[in-house]
Amino acid sequence: MNYKTCLKIALGSAILIAPFLIGACKSVKVPPGVNVVDNFDIKSYAGKWYEIARFDFKHEKDMNQVTAEYSLNEDGTIKVLNKGYDTKKGEWKESEGKADFVGDPTKGALKVSFFGPFYSGYNVVAMDPAYENVLVFGESTDYIWFLSRNKTMPERVKETFVKKAMDAGYDMSRLVWTEQK
Repeated sequence: MNYKTCLKIALGSAILIAPFLIGACKSVKVPPGVNVVDNFDIKSYAGKWYEIARFDFKHEKDMNQVTAEYSLNEDGTIKVLNKGYDTKKGEWKESEGKADFVGDPTKGALKVSFFGPFYSGYNVVAMDPAYENVLVFGESTDYIWFLSRNKTMPERVKETFVKKAMDAGYDMSRLVWTEQK
């Protein structure tokens, strides 16, 4: 095969694949029927959060003592630093990413990336006024997090978050309670 033919195939493939790649990289959404919090203030949200509960997925499987730390970058994006202890491997793991608002920065709808141009939805759907406890939904009912500024969360808050998640169609039998020491 000559150079021109290879180039035509490569360019043709790129043209066909580009719309799908761009869509996968930029498209994030709030789950249907779910509202994010209003009057969201990223400066108040910044800082360290302890994961109280989640749905397990491959990047957090077998993890305990999980924390997420958010800080503001100079370019307006948000630095995300997740840490946790892998109980199977007996070692600490850390993952750094970035987040940005999907639209209005006073709404709790963000997109988060740990892998280059690929983003996922991060939707703050319930939070107390003091920014002490928060419920976060992903862009589908496969992702959920209960976060707190403390290593524990009051039972009444857990119950409220569980009910809100069930009302949104989450299968709460999948919820994993994160051990914090």
